[in-house]
Parts: sequence; structure tokens; C-alpha cells
Amino acid sequence: MTLRERFTADLKTAMLAKDAPRVSAIRMITAKLKDTDIAARPKGVTAIADDEIIAMLKGMVKSRKESVELYTKGGRQDLVDKEQAEIDVIETFLPAQMDDAATEAAVDAAIAESGAASMKEMGKVMAILKAKHAASLDMSKVNPLVKQKLGG
Repeated sequence: MTLRERFTADLKTAMLAKDAPRVSAIRMITAKLKDTDIAARPKGVTAIADDEIIAMLKGMVKSRKESVELYTKGGRQDLVDKEQAEIDVIETFLPAQMDDAATEAAVDAAIAESGAASMKEMGKVMAILKAKHAASLDMSKVNPLVKQKLGG
């Protein structure tokens, strides 16, 4: 089942269950997806691929996490709860993230594959990790690990 089909199926399920917050979050996702599809039209693409949808979802989670920080500082717990609920719904559509051991193994394999020996070659390692594990790795958490292993 593609992500687009999952959005539709989950929306129907949420509507039947009268789960208004989930319905709202899934509708927000589909609206963002339509905007992204429209933005891709000049490139000759009518519908973006699942990997681009995953990137879009990650961006949505990131912006909401930033909002949570700001709302927390501002003492707006009601808005923090709303944003966190949206994050929880969005994350149900994202692939499972690698645990620490798997992440470290992936970094070691990428370093070995690239032949990187210093910080100057960090870009090669990051490119390999992104190509192979973009959906299941949080690149912001991988970055410090790669730096540490390359002696940075």
C-alpha cells in the first residue's frame, strides 16, 4: 500500500471512529501533499514519489517540534498538546527509525565504503548514509556520530 493509499484509508477509519484530531491532522497532511504535487508540476511530475512524501512528512514534524519549543517557552500548554498530537499522527506514516546500535553499524559501514579517514571526507560518508538510509535515519543525530568517528 502506498502512502497516498494509507492516507485515504486512515482518513476513512478516523472519520468512522469520529476521531476529530486525527481527521484534522490527516487532512492537513493531504493538503500539504497536494501543495507539494502542484509545486512539482513544472518539473513534469504529476505526483511525487513516496520518498519525497517521507521527506515532506519529516519537514512537517520538524516544524511542529520547533513550534512545541516556542509554545513551551511561552507557557501555552494547550498549543503544545495540539502540536504534539499532530506530530504523533504524522509519525505514524513515517518508517521506523533505526536504534542506536543499527545507526552506529550503518555509520561504520558508510565510513568503510567511502574510505573516509578525516573530517574533510565527511560529506562522502553523509552522502552514502543519505542514499541508503534516508528514510530510517535522523540525519541530525547521525552528524555528531560521524564527526566523532572521523576524529572531529
